Amino acid sequence: MRILELSLHFIFLLGVLFTPSPNAKLIVGAFTGTYGINYGRIADNIPSPDKVATLLRAAKIKNVRIYDADHSVLKAFSGTGLELVIGLPNEYVKEMSTSSDHALTWVKDNVKAFFPGTRVVGIAVGNEILGNYDQNDIWGSLLGAVKNIYNATKTLGIDDVVQITTSHFSGVFQNSYPPSNCTFTEGVSQYMKPLLEFFQKIGSPFCLNAYPFLAYTYNPGKIDINYALFQPNDGIYDEKTDLHYDNLLDAQIDAAYAALEDAGYKKMEVIITETGWASRGDQSEPAATPENARTYNYNLRKRLAKKKGTPLRPKMVLKVYVFALFNENSKPGAGSEKNYGLYKPDGSISYDIGFPGLKSSSAVSSLLSLKGLEAQGLSGSYILVLAFSVAVLLLKL
Repeated sequence: MRILELSLHFIFLLGVLFTPSPNAKLIVGAFTGTYGINYGRIADNIPSPDKVATLLRAAKIKNVRIYDADHSVLKAFSGTGLELVIGLPNEYVKEMSTSSDHALTWVKDNVKAFFPGTRVVGIAVGNEILGNYDQNDIWGSLLGAVKNIYNATKTLGIDDVVQITTSHFSGVFQNSYPPSNCTFTEGVSQYMKPLLEFFQKIGSPFCLNAYPFLAYTYNPGKIDINYALFQPNDGIYDEKTDLHYDNLLDAQIDAAYAALEDAGYKKMEVIITETGWASRGDQSEPAATPENARTYNYNLRKRLAKKKGTPLRPKMVLKVYVFALFNENSKPGAGSEKNYGLYKPDGSISYDIGFPGLKSSSAVSSLLSLKGLEAQGLSGSYILVLAFSVAVLLLKL
């Protein structure tokens, strides 16, 4: 009887230890580990969403971003343990800004309806809006859309598990070399600062799409390609901060941190929501080769595995969504736009950076099903298993 009392007391203590204080600020996280992938689907020859889910689980890539809220993807990811950030496309931003009812309906239909089977952990409201003059008619609508989408998650009781963000690109910055000189452009600043204020309030990060490939392509005479590819090079020195940079991606991230600090948001985290290297491109894009793409993505994966920060924020472990899962043959624009994929349309690897290709054997399918069950059940029962284990140990005393 005494052993049973001790076991129950231990379970009670666990409940106290793992129950957050009612006054504690809840920070919603949408990223597990350090490595994620963008699952773009502007193509007519890529695998079905259920096969993609199998591929991602075989590769052990848990963090996934899509650019819309396609229900076929949301259904296929149900029960897989994959953690999904969905996108509110730019064309809906103005509507969501002006109508809280429409925002509530959108979140209810595209997020809440798929809980808890599909782990939607984030909503990206638009993509690369600020600084993009093709989208300047909705610059003023972005904050309103963000607030209405967030309030919808709050109304539906899912604001503690769904993080609200938006992704920016280099067009929001000026004077980004050296990194410490970077600030937000004058035209963007009036829209950016209130957005940052709201994100700070709800605990969201600053999301950045950063492409050393594009920086090198536009400035091949000024940038050492080895610096862009994480290869040995002399790097650059920032006199203001007394910091040395041996790769361009870290410099781009610290430029963002410098701009945030200049705007008054020194503690905000920067997450890379897109980065990658094209394996093929137009004549004007000679650096878009399979060899360079493999080098960049392989070295990036090694860099992320070290779980370290940047020179300016060494304790802020870098988190990255790589662009992209597949080559997308229907994308408009330069040839490189179609060729960022780590995988070919049939699910085989474009080049080897350590990920497996898509397999269809029953043995693999069975293994993945088992992993899916583990992903769904293990975390929820962890404390109970721990308490039971202690009870068993007490019985042996």
